[in-house]
Amino acid sequence: MTTNRLEGVTEKLIPTPLELINVRVGGRPDGPAMVCWPSLMMDGTMWQYQYEHFAPTHRVVLIDSPGHGKSDAVCKIIDLKDCSDALVEILDALDIDKCVLVGNSWGGMLAGVFPAYYPQRTVAAIGINCTVALPTTFESIWATALSTLLSLHAKMPPLAARAARAAFAGPTAEATNPEFVEFTEFVLRDDPKSVAWALRSILIGRKDEHRRLNTIRNVPVLIIADEEDSQFPVHVVRKMADAIEGSTFRAPQHTADLAARENPEGINTEIDAFFAALPAAA
Repeated sequence: MTTNRLEGVTEKLIPTPLELINVRVGGRPDGPAMVCWPSLMMDGTMWQYQYEHFAPTHRVVLIDSPGHGKSDAVCKIIDLKDCSDALVEILDALDIDKCVLVGNSWGGMLAGVFPAYYPQRTVAAIGINCTVALPTTFESIWATALSTLLSLHAKMPPLAARAARAAFAGPTAEATNPEFVEFTEFVLRDDPKSVAWALRSILIGRKDEHRRLNTIRNVPVLIIADEEDSQFPVHVVRKMADAIEGSTFRAPQHTADLAARENPEGINTEIDAFFAALPAAA
């Protein structure tokens, strides 16, 4: 496993409508706020390479999403509006007026809808390998099977690691990036019952939010679709970008679903280029 790159962060549990959410805060205290929301089955530490890259210029907030990491367990169905409301509580608790929201997969879905719900709190949004379309039949079947299995366990079963590897590691990672493939075993630290609820909520219960995205105005949005993502193909992610007026769309090659962790240099380069075109506040 890689060295911890999060030295210097402080941790705080923040009350929200989704119970206590754990956040890690670090970087430049007077810099613009960058808030990072992870993928399903991951916590805020998946952003360690983004933290290392952006901490010199930004106040970086890494969130353990509901039911993951050190946040409270999830024991009910939640949706992206619930997550948006919880994020506002986090921003208020940290005295952040507006932020750049960066998300991967689940976090990317949130990065899409948050500017629609709370444009006044959003400087810009970046969604990586995400969709706001209804789940496909295949997605519903495998997520239902996995959530049912996990709900029966008090500790993550080994099968969860195999499922995560299949979801997160594409052909390039399997062939050239053994460190990342090993990292996908991180999911064995998760609470299986909370992950089961999250799967039911964010994957199986996902709503079509394209019309909501149509309402976004004057918020810069970057959507990234990685070529090897088996969860959300490029054409599906592109539809999300097409729904947002003035959004920027990028489709890097040779990376799969968990791109911010698998290919941090490539993702950081895309974010840097996006920031370069934004007002100084970002």
